This record gives sequence, structure tokens and C-alpha cells, in this order.
Amino acid sequence: MRTLCSSTLIGEFFIIGFAGLVAMKDQDLSTSTVWTVCGIAMFLSVALCGMVTRPGGVALGWALQIALVASGFFVPMMYILGVVFAALWWASVHFGRKVDEAKARFAAQAESSTTADAA
Repeated sequence: MRTLCSSTLIGEFFIIGFAGLVAMKDQDLSTSTVWTVCGIAMFLSVALCGMVTRPGGVALGWALQIALVASGFFVPMMYILGVVFAALWWASVHFGRKVDEAKARFAAQAESSTTADAA
């Protein structure tokens, strides 16, 4: 799960940065506000790469997905990209867990066959 989720989060890191560049063109937003918010979101996306497998890591990832969709209020294209990345996040979590379960079953089978061979 860690690899799939981390790949999604790193992709979001770049999308958030590009959205910040677009948001700077809005006259109603100050540059410092845009880069403070984008910087926090970009840091969170990178930090979550290491926290995905810890308790609450996936929930924080969902919070980031909600924030990404909500950023569409300032950069309308982010509605679409936010939904796309939320779908990628769901797929990463869902299929990542299935891969982890399959790896655990395979490791258990390999260990049981090793102990049976030794006896």
C-alpha cells in the first residue's frame, strides 16, 4: 500500500505546486497567502508518504484529498484534478491493501512449507 499511496501523494505534490502558480494570477489572493497554503499542502503530501502505514495516515490522506477538491473554489481546474486524485487515492488504498494481504498470505505459505520441509 505504501508504494501506491506514496506515488499518488508525490503526484499531488507537483499538482499543488502548479495550482499555486495558477492561483498567483488571481488579483484577490496575495502571493504570501497562496504559497503559505500551497507550501503546507505540499509539505503534508510529502510527509504523508512516510505516514501512510501508521494509524491515521490514510485518514490524513483523505483530508488532503478533500482540501484538493475544495481548492477548486480558487482554481476551478482543481475540481477536476481533485476528483481524479481522490479516485487515485481510493484505488491506491484499496488495491494496496489487497497487495499487502496477498504478500502476507504468500509469506505465511512460504514459512509453513519451510517448517514442513524441515520436519
